[in-house]
Amino acid sequence: MDAGIDDEGLRRLVAAFYARVRLDAELGPIFNGAIADWPAHLATLGDFWSSVMHAGGRYRGNPLAAHLKHAATITPAHFERWLALWQATAEEVAPEAAGALQAKARRIAESLQLALFYRPA
Repeated sequence: MDAGIDDEGLRRLVAAFYARVRLDAELGPIFNGAIADWPAHLATLGDFWSSVMHAGGRYRGNPLAAHLKHAATITPAHFERWLALWQATAEEVAPEAAGALQAKARRIAESLQLALFYRPA
């Protein structure tokens, strides 16, 4: 499937997006407190998004486990802010793929939120 964005475009998008996240009043403190090595993390996220958009399989991590470590500091509102920044960045950096990127991001956010916050009685 042609996602409308290649791996180099995904790397540019990830870099631009997380530059915004790091400066964001809501998300910056959470991400900057959780990530010790930003260059390595950005490389991992580039692999993650390549796997998401191109089914390439380069990513070998566990997003849920990574987020569970920080569950005490993450709220549903943080996911909405993350999605809003992602959408704005995707529309600027990769307008031809922004819709597909946002759809994938929303599904990822929904899945993580279910795992983090859904506690059936």
